[in-house]
Amino acid sequence: MTASTDPLVAGPDTQVERAPGLLALGSYLRHGKASSDARRLFLTGGREADTFYRHRWSHDKMVHSTHGVNCTGSCAWEVYVTDGIITWEKQITDYPTTGPDMPEYEPRGCPRGAAFSWYTYSPTRIRYPYVRSALLDAFRAARARHDGDAVAAWAQVTGDAATARAYKSARGRGGMVRVGWDEAMEIIAAAYVHTIRTWGPDRCAGFSVIPAMSMLSYGAGGRFHELIGATMLSFYDWYA
Repeated sequence: MTASTDPLVAGPDTQVERAPGLLALGSYLRHGKASSDARRLFLTGGREADTFYRHRWSHDKMVHSTHGVNCTGSCAWEVYVTDGIITWEKQITDYPTTGPDMPEYEPRGCPRGAAFSWYTYSPTRIRYPYVRSALLDAFRAARARHDGDAVAAWAQVTGDAATARAYKSARGRGGMVRVGWDEAMEIIAAAYVHTIRTWGPDRCAGFSVIPAMSMLSYGAGGRFHELIGATMLSFYDWYA
């Protein structure tokens, strides 16, 4: 077997005189000087490529925080902020000592917490109230028939078998539409008032994913249900 003499075929010790067109094209795309065999590309320049990396880890300030939504541990985190935007987070290790008879805390914080800033700025994060269109259309029509009485409208929507079946059968099929906060609160309030009038407050049930979540999320809703005599559930009750 003899080595190929074709200048377009590069052997281990063969210098290619004419580089293949596709490989040579790389020198034009990258604005660099290619070697004669098109295996190497020589580039010159500064550290501009580091700009994104340096900006990614820069910050104006660091604050202590936690991920209080759907988190039992509520581990402490150092949150680094640039221009009011979370740039990255780090586990805090300065927990108080547990005493001489117990092991100290390891750095606390799960991967979900480490990725929380991505949830915060995710384009799919829900920021506004949404109502299933089948229910919303029926409620608006009933409200108009009852001269703006939201409670009477809710009673009609839930009391009419055909209407109730229409919006309940749409569950799990999407069809959610954005509504204003006032209208969303009106629907919720009408549902509470109608339920309490018809069956009593114990037929209303609040649900908390985890009771150890922040008091801003849990405390207000839990206190409200307790004051009206409703049932307050947690995810422990749900799983059990």
